[in-house]
Amino acid sequence: MSTDTPGIDPLQALRAPRDPACDVFLTGPVFLDIVFTGLDSAPVRGTESWARGMGSSPGGVANMATALARLGLHTSLAAAFGDDHYGEYCWDALEQGEGIDLSMSHTVPGWHSPVTVSMAYEGERTMVSHGHEAPAPTGTPAPAFPNCPPRARAAIASLAPGRSEPWVAAAARNGALIFADVGWDETGRWDLDALPDLAHCEAFLPNAEEAMRYTRTDCPRAAAHALAERVPLAVVTLGAEGAYAVDGRTGAAAAVPAIEVEALDPTGAGDVFVAGFVTGTLADWPLADRLAFAGLTAALSVQEFGGSLSAPGWAEVAAWWQLIRTCESQAPAALERYAFLDDLLPTTARAWPLRRAVPTIGFRQ
Repeated sequence: MSTDTPGIDPLQALRAPRDPACDVFLTGPVFLDIVFTGLDSAPVRGTESWARGMGSSPGGVANMATALARLGLHTSLAAAFGDDHYGEYCWDALEQGEGIDLSMSHTVPGWHSPVTVSMAYEGERTMVSHGHEAPAPTGTPAPAFPNCPPRARAAIASLAPGRSEPWVAAAARNGALIFADVGWDETGRWDLDALPDLAHCEAFLPNAEEAMRYTRTDCPRAAAHALAERVPLAVVTLGAEGAYAVDGRTGAAAAVPAIEVEALDPTGAGDVFVAGFVTGTLADWPLADRLAFAGLTAALSVQEFGGSLSAPGWAEVAAWWQLIRTCESQAPAALERYAFLDDLLPTTARAWPLRRAVPTIGFRQ
């Protein structure tokens, strides 16, 4: 766990002796992210641009894993790591720095780590990535990675048209709640039936554009209600307008506006939102509280640069809440919306904002 995060366990009141040791399982590629911020405009061909800020951190699926771990969830990650210095750094940062269980991960000899360079400017980002697909692990007996996931309360999947991941069904059979996001459909068909693993999902969390395309609707809220006919929980993120969710079991809906912040780098904000929503769902909070918490964690993340670097822990949440309660200009409705934090947070918090990011892969000890 991150060393500046208070020891808050959001599931403490729900834990029982026979519960799985793992709260959330996830798998996917880990990148080394190099993020440049403070660019006044997009880079121009034939010129050199200087950035005022820079950070390096594990990226890809590591963004989500870090966000979950910093919120106090016992997180297990199955991923391939290169045997170069980048891979060594990412493994150490996740296992030693964040307390993430990497027992199902492995290092691939002779395979270099995927790398993404991200440039943030004008509230947007441009990314350049390079990498090769990791070879499948071999050995006798057959390795568990990743198709035999550990018993867990939840698992997070990224859906893609025409692709089914055997581990998703295995995790669902073992009792895990499956939370899924989705990427842009390059086929252009936008067919929900082409997402076979959606049938195993507890919650589906697309953005507004994805949701409307998949449901053939022209309104994000209508899209959420249509999706709730396919999954128990449909959550549609609305960018600057917040998020809207529908509980398909009860028909209940909730809408929470976004928190207005000055965005430094949006990298990983979607992953942080999902991590916040998973946390609230496993803790059995009301639907509106889950949305509000997910939106808050995402808003805190965009004020820092980097994906996993910017994921907030309870220290940042507590410091934000402390600041908001002492701000005379804050609307009563906002204070009421986040009042549920009083029962979760310590009475003292460190100075806000906190800075985790460092500009290098790692200083020599």
